[in-house]
Amino acid sequence: MKSIADYVALEAEYYQNILDNYQTLFTQHIDLSKIKQLNSIVIFATGSSSNAAYGARSLMSKILKVPVYIEDPSIAANYLHYSDPNTLYFAISQGGESYSTIHLVEEFIKSNQTIYTLTSNPNSPLYKVSNHVLSMGIPIEEMPYVSAGYSVTILDLILISLVIAQKNGNLNEQQFNSYLDQLQKVTHLLPKVIEQSQMWVNQYQHQFYHAKRVIFIGYGATYGVAREGETKFTETVRNTAFGKELEEYMHGPYLGLHEDDHIVFLEPHGQLAQRANLLKVFLDKYVKNVSTIYANNSNNLKEEDLCLNVDIDELYASLFMTVPVHLLSYQVSRLKGHNLEKSTYPEFDEITSSKIKRI
Repeated sequence: MKSIADYVALEAEYYQNILDNYQTLFTQHIDLSKIKQLNSIVIFATGSSSNAAYGARSLMSKILKVPVYIEDPSIAANYLHYSDPNTLYFAISQGGESYSTIHLVEEFIKSNQTIYTLTSNPNSPLYKVSNHVLSMGIPIEEMPYVSAGYSVTILDLILISLVIAQKNGNLNEQQFNSYLDQLQKVTHLLPKVIEQSQMWVNQYQHQFYHAKRVIFIGYGATYGVAREGETKFTETVRNTAFGKELEEYMHGPYLGLHEDDHIVFLEPHGQLAQRANLLKVFLDKYVKNVSTIYANNSNNLKEEDLCLNVDIDELYASLFMTVPVHLLSYQVSRLKGHNLEKSTYPEFDEITSSKIKRI
């Protein structure tokens, strides 16, 4: 079975394949004929799929010029009402076995509403109950703790937004190609990002091995990265981790900090960079281990920081800034001696039916 690191190494290849085939994957399958004027996008997802949606949301909203909402499928299916004919709905489950997402799609179909399903598994229960399926464009990820699938979901959502914007006339050909050029730039730089990230992880993994609690802090596109840090570190290292949006952390959670916390800032060099710097000034007074992963170079670099040297708009940061987070989680889990190919609690799904296996 491939490891998380193996799948991270495949991301550039996966990105390029999707960029080469986005028309087949998305353009031919998205129908806007019933949409008079697009009002919003609503994405239903849990876990890493939800984290990816948060990573893509800022750029999606800029491209489409409408708000993009991310909802929990369970709450949506059981307690909320959706009926706007000018809203596009998407459900994401890479493996296609999420009970809550399957249930939500079934409820939409019962109500004769259109919902697009994004999955990589054509044999999954979700695929079989859906009436509008979009393929993620990658093989099924063998490793239960997804890495490449998370990153590919971000790229897919951005490309889906570009296709929609082109179809409804929000983007001309030049603007469309400009976005594609930026996606191609990230793809080209990914191998270097992976190399730099690996060196950083090798140097500092032992610090995180001894960490009692890790807090990832991001904003904009890197909020999704922070959330994924919480998910992946908790899943693989089996230790306490949190992923917080910058302002969210500053409005209450900071009061629970401990001097032995390990805090990782995810800095895309965006609109809230100065706010993040002010928080770091405060934290440095009380916390020993504060590091920053920068998208590009910084004038305030500390020894334990990482610069990925990608000079690009902040809204693309989620496409590459999760690489060091995934590699860190994987390597610390190995130091802990965890076998990620085996479930920690094999009876969990049997009792809860959180995942529905293939039918």
